[in-house]
Amino acid sequence: MGRHEWNSGAKRWRIAALLGVAVAALALILTVITTLPGGGTGTEGTTRDGDKVHGTPAVPPDEAKPAVGWGFTHTQYSADEGEDDATQRAETMLAGLPSPLPQNQHIMGWGAGNPEPVKGRYDFDEMDKRMDFIRATDGTPVVTLCCSPDWMKGGKPGSGSTNWSQESLETAPDRAHFKDFAKLAATVAKRYPDVRHFIVWNEFKGFWNSEKGRWDYEGYTELYNLVYKELKKVNKDIMVGGPYLVMDSVDPRQTEEASTEVKGAWGRMDQRVLDAFDYWSKNKAGADFVVVDGSSYTVDDEMLPDEFKATDKLTAVGKWVRERTGDLPLWWAEYYVEPGDNNDDRDGWSEPHRVAVQAAGLMAMARGGASSGFYWNPQNRGKDCAGCLWRSTELSDGGTELPMLKMLSRFNDAFPPGTEYEKVSVAPDDVPNVRVLATEKTVLVVNTLDRSIDAKVDGKRFTMKGYGVKWLKR
Repeated sequence: MGRHEWNSGAKRWRIAALLGVAVAALALILTVITTLPGGGTGTEGTTRDGDKVHGTPAVPPDEAKPAVGWGFTHTQYSADEGEDDATQRAETMLAGLPSPLPQNQHIMGWGAGNPEPVKGRYDFDEMDKRMDFIRATDGTPVVTLCCSPDWMKGGKPGSGSTNWSQESLETAPDRAHFKDFAKLAATVAKRYPDVRHFIVWNEFKGFWNSEKGRWDYEGYTELYNLVYKELKKVNKDIMVGGPYLVMDSVDPRQTEEASTEVKGAWGRMDQRVLDAFDYWSKNKAGADFVVVDGSSYTVDDEMLPDEFKATDKLTAVGKWVRERTGDLPLWWAEYYVEPGDNNDDRDGWSEPHRVAVQAAGLMAMARGGASSGFYWNPQNRGKDCAGCLWRSTELSDGGTELPMLKMLSRFNDAFPPGTEYEKVSVAPDDVPNVRVLATEKTVLVVNTLDRSIDAKVDGKRFTMKGYGVKWLKR
């Protein structure tokens, strides 16, 4: 999946000049960072507690944006780089959407460099660019606090080097450095004061207990609580969420480590995931929203009974989570309805097929009580890709809207947080063939068949193309 995209390493030399006040001496500091592309120092600034940072700190907006709806996550390649005309085209296009999309960015990896290659020495060049792009497109910024610098997880202290391999990125900080990671989280929050929503870590990476054959939910919860408290010290209005567990499911016939409670034709939930969620929920220091992650298909890439009905899993998981977390908003940090191949490519479906199943997935999450979901945007460099939100900005004619973005934007506009959903009439013969989500103003209908149908929904008769997505006004 897109979750396995990493930055490639590149050796960069950066020289920063420090001017003396009393004397006209000039000292050169040579910093070697054997890591990220573009990992320079930029303009030096200072956080409130005196920590040195680089780049220009963000300016708080006049009004906070507490509501987060349906948006996307920036991955390694995004619209902040490329041909000037194409990046401007993408920026203008996103800024002109009916409702601004929330946009999520990690602090390390997926397009962002190592934020603290040496303890106390920060480098936010790449992340600054992403955050500036989010602001320029009027997006609601969300930050995922993952991953961690090498020196926090066994790397040589003071080396400034970064191992960008998947194995390294999926390593959690050592327990001895949990407080250092929490301090880094606070530094990020101070640097970007316009960010009001922070997700703690990603998919329990590095928190598997091989000896016990289960998730190390005690370790994750300890890290989460330290980060939560540090962020609240920065600003009590900051909203913090977790645990960002992957809600894995198995074949419905499997009984080992399988839930007897959360199950359906789509499969059975992995009981070890549910146990980890329950521990975090009962022992967390606090939370302003709840975050999960998952796919409609099983860990063996089975979509049961088919790709549309498999999305019922997202509804079942959402209801289970909501029963345990009450009024806390539910977010899907990642959601997948189409298995990728060995290279994580998704070329097996036509774009209408893909958009229809994605729409059904969003509808399923909404029915399960979710108010937010982030599409993992699989942008490629210099070429178009299946499921991309816009044409690559590495192309001279890139930066234009693609079908997935059109559908996602419309969904975000029609079903914002706080939406009350209503029942809608569907002709009996059409019930097996369509998926429907309705409010007092709008009805979304998806044709699950690869052929045209004549459907009657909400008292209206109309024709839909194969895998058609139709919006009705009420």
